Amino acid sequence: MAANNGIFIRFPNGLGKALTLSYDDGVYEDIRLVEIMQKHGLRGTFNINGELFAEKEYIPTGEKKWGKRLTREQVTELLSREGVEPAMHGKTHAHLQTMPMPQAIYEVIQDRALLEKQFGHIVRGMAYAYGTYNDESVKALRDCGILFCRGTIPSESTRLPEDWLRLKPTCHHNHPRMPELCDKFLELKLGDRDEARMFYLWGHSYEFERDDNWDRIETFAEKMSGHEDVWYATNTEIFEYIEAFKALRFTVDMEKAYNPTATPVWFVFHGQTYEVGAGQTVDLQ
Repeated sequence: MAANNGIFIRFPNGLGKALTLSYDDGVYEDIRLVEIMQKHGLRGTFNINGELFAEKEYIPTGEKKWGKRLTREQVTELLSREGVEPAMHGKTHAHLQTMPMPQAIYEVIQDRALLEKQFGHIVRGMAYAYGTYNDESVKALRDCGILFCRGTIPSESTRLPEDWLRLKPTCHHNHPRMPELCDKFLELKLGDRDEARMFYLWGHSYEFERDDNWDRIETFAEKMSGHEDVWYATNTEIFEYIEAFKALRFTVDMEKAYNPTATPVWFVFHGQTYEVGAGQTVDLQ
């Protein structure tokens, strides 16, 4: 993500690290997951199928069940809370790479239209249903104006994505190396010539109920929360911030930086951290 001959992105307030979550399908267990996230100040994105909702609210009984879908009204209320946001997951949770281009585009654009009507704002993020895609799928998303889309193959990395329509998460919450990857992320100290980093966790909340391991996400939330050098953000917040960084303009001699966006941006240049406010020009000295 380095740009303009030694300009290294930093997140809001000059932070070098970001953490975000991404969970799929809009199921009953999302309610508990959102409560855990809010308790610990974590933020993330929930990927929803715009045509797949329960007709009535699921009420748990003594029999153990998991993965019951929420109603449209429940999803709207849940994902309108602080720290979470809706994103797309395909109108009907279809394998995009198996569909002709017109049908793939329809699956995506209809999902977008349904969710935008449901939530009353622009929705341009997504996760691939089943985590599968090909070049044609990516083209369909680009034609539909989708900005980022997550797969399921772990990168085991915290480096910033180079291709946001082929976004690889750091890991799934059941990844055997997740605790180790968390420790490495928290222990990471960035130098003046290091890129910012992002820890990206994904999964399905029903897996915690199915696998009887809610303690796994509780432990993750407790360990990863409250760190002063970490920005806690949704997927869209991170993407849009990085786009604002890319929009910075510099004089030829690199003595001034101009931010044409509405988002304040931080970066490191020659060992010094700078903030360029929305619409502002700053001297780089």
